[in-house]
Amino acid sequence: MPQLSGPVWVNRFPTSTSVSDLSAGFAASVNNFIAALEAGGASVSIAATLRPPQRAHLMHYAWKVGRESMDPATVPAMAGVDIDWVHRNRRGQADLTASRSAALGMVGLYGIVYAPALASRHTEGRAIDMTISNYVNHTVTDGGRSAVRITSAAALHTVGASFGVIKLVSDPPHWSDDGH
Repeated sequence: MPQLSGPVWVNRFPTSTSVSDLSAGFAASVNNFIAALEAGGASVSIAATLRPPQRAHLMHYAWKVGRESMDPATVPAMAGVDIDWVHRNRRGQADLTASRSAALGMVGLYGIVYAPALASRHTEGRAIDMTISNYVNHTVTDGGRSAVRITSAAALHTVGASFGVIKLVSDPPHWSDDGH
C-alpha cells in the first residue's frame, strides 16, 4: 500500500558521500584533486556524490508538486517507490493544499535550492557536492604538476579543472566532469 508523501521519505534512498561511488574515471580525478588540496592545507567536506534514481525521482517531483503546482495525481509511478502524492480530506477527496504542503516539506528537508533533474551528473556518478575551505593563499600542485598559489575562488576552479573536476559556479558546492 502506498505511503503518503512527506518527511518520512526524505531519509530513504540516501545519497552517497563516498568518492568511490563515483564513475571510475571521475573518482580518480576527484581523489587526485582532493589529495592535492589537502596536501596544500585546504579542507574538503563532501556532501553528496552518487544519487540513487529513486531519490532523484522523489526530489524532482517534490519540487514539481510543491513549487511548480504540478497536479500530484499526475506524478508518474516509479518501481520501488511506493509513494502516494495525493493527500485526501476526511471525505476522501483530493486535498491539493495538503499535497503541496507535504511536497514543500520534502523540498525543505532535502535542502533543495534549484529544480532537481530526474537524470543528472549526480545520478550518473559524474558529480560531487563539496565545500572547500582554508585554501586562500595556500599552494597546491595542479593536475599538470605545477605549484599554484590559490588566491581566489577562480584560481581554485582553475586548479580543479586541471584535474578534470569542473566547478559549476552558479551552484556553490557542485563540481562535475563537465561543469554541469
